[in-house]
Formats: sequence, C-alpha cells, structure tokens
Amino acid sequence: MASPSCLRWVWACLLLALPAACSGQLLSATFYNPSCSNLTAIVTNRVTSILATDIGLAASLLRLHFHDCFVRGCDGSVLLDSTTILAEKDSVANLNSLRGFAEIDLIKADVEAACPGVVSCADILALTAEIATSMVGNVSWKVLLGRRDGLVSLATEADASLPPSTFSFNQLVQAFALNGLSINDMVVLSGAHTLGRARCLNVIPRVFNFNGGSNTSDPSINSTFVKSLRTACPSTSPGSFFPLDSTSSTFDTVYYQNVLANEGVLASDAELIKNPLGLTKINSMLSTNSFAADFAASMVKMGNIQVLTGAKGEIRKTCSAIN
Repeated sequence: MASPSCLRWVWACLLLALPAACSGQLLSATFYNPSCSNLTAIVTNRVTSILATDIGLAASLLRLHFHDCFVRGCDGSVLLDSTTILAEKDSVANLNSLRGFAEIDLIKADVEAACPGVVSCADILALTAEIATSMVGNVSWKVLLGRRDGLVSLATEADASLPPSTFSFNQLVQAFALNGLSINDMVVLSGAHTLGRARCLNVIPRVFNFNGGSNTSDPSINSTFVKSLRTACPSTSPGSFFPLDSTSSTFDTVYYQNVLANEGVLASDAELIKNPLGLTKINSMLSTNSFAADFAASMVKMGNIQVLTGAKGEIRKTCSAIN
C-alpha cells in the first residue's frame, strides 16, 4: 500500500496535468555548472575507488537511488539516520537489504570539500547510481540535477511504499503506477536485478516447504535451479546470499534470459513472465537489444519522482542528518 504522501502527489499530478514539479522539468543536467563544475569528476573518482575495492557495491549504489525515490520521492530521505523515530534505512524493507551508506558519506565529503553547501545528497544518490552502473555495463543516461534534500524519513512509509519480493505482477504494476511509472517501466527497472545479490531469507520460502507443503518448491522454478538454490541457501542460513543472476557484477541481459528459463531468484522475478505484457516486453528488449536504452529512459523518469526543488527542503551538510 502506498504512503499517503505518494498518493497525494500522484493525484495532484493527474489533476494538474503533470506540472513541472511532477514531471521533473525543473531539473537540469547542467544545474551545477556555475556552482560545482567538476562535480561529475569528483563523484567518478570516488566511485572508481569504491568499486575497485568491492565491485558488488555497484548494485548497492543503484539500489539506494531506487529505494530513495520510492519513498517521498527522490529527496535523500533514505540516507537519514533514525532519531526518536525509526527512519527509512531502519525499516523492515531496508534494514537487511541496503548498503553503501558509508560510501555515499565519502562521496559527500569529497563534494563538500570542493563545493561546500552546494550539492544535495539526493543529487549525489542520482549521480552515483548512474556512474556506478555505467562502470559495470554498457549503459548510461543523462542525470538531471537540482534536487534538494527532504527533512523527514519514516520507516513506516518505507514499509508501506517499497514493493517486496513477494508481490504479484499486478501488485508490482500498482506500486510502480503510484509513482507515475508504467508497466514497461516496472519490467525494465526490474532488470536492475542484473546486478547484485539476494538474501537467502527471500529465497528459502520458494524452495523449502513452499506454501506449507512438505519439502516442496515453487513449481515455477526450473527443477535444476531449485537444487542450486537449496545448496546455496539451506533453510538454516537465511542470512546468506545468492546472486540475482549468473553475471551479477555485470550490467547485461542475462537476468532476463534467466527469468525466461524459469531461473528467477525472487518470486517477483518469476512474476514478470506470468503476464503477457511482461513477457512481451522482455522478449522485445532481447530481440531488439534495447534493454540499455530502455533502462536509461526509465531511470531518468524514476529520478523525477516527487522531487524537491527551489526553496523546498535543504542542502544537507552531511547526508545522515538534517542541518
């Protein structure tokens, strides 16, 4: 179920015929040219160092941007620490699935040293996601900038807004639609699972005692793949990990090939081909080799969700706390 703030935004956009605040046209690729002209180089240098140490963080940095935008829009709220109230990063949806916070802090420190008080944490998330993803695959997009940072972060909103891995196709469509994203956007952005890994706690219910059965698995999973999942994710090891596709450190189309072979790791992966619209979109991307271009377009669209611009929000000095 989407948060009240998200629902209000969607209806406002519909009623007002998608004004600039909804479409993101107040953002600009050249926003920081006058105030921090070397921003991209600063972020690129630090991301290069980060990925040289741990290539798996490319997926984490991309995921942070997604998890930020789906709660209160792309306002950096996912980066705020809990105070007397639990923040988004400590929600059930995020606590065991997100990392990269320390790396964002390093990037922010680099940027602050060069351009103090100028660049928002929300923009750093957006720029870092693109740079990290482009470093592990043949994909890039024009990052529009000019977001400001939000002042509120609530775990309850994250749990209400972020689609879990157990969602059906229709539930995924609804969750994305509430953020102004289409069915095609949902299928395309699910392709982010070409990078990274899943916790076994999300895999175990699919391969052991599925739906309460005795030693049963989800029938939609290839039987050979079930054996691989059971070996890597024994029922006693929910904290272990399994790669989301067989080339999990490279941005490519292998994720979709695996899904078509009934080797999607998460239940939500398998859902993509249970609906003709999802299946058609996947086959179209594979046959035309359009995934990278489609992903880029959907990422730009996602980055425009409910952005704060102008005098709204603030530019945080540190990403984990409001000023």
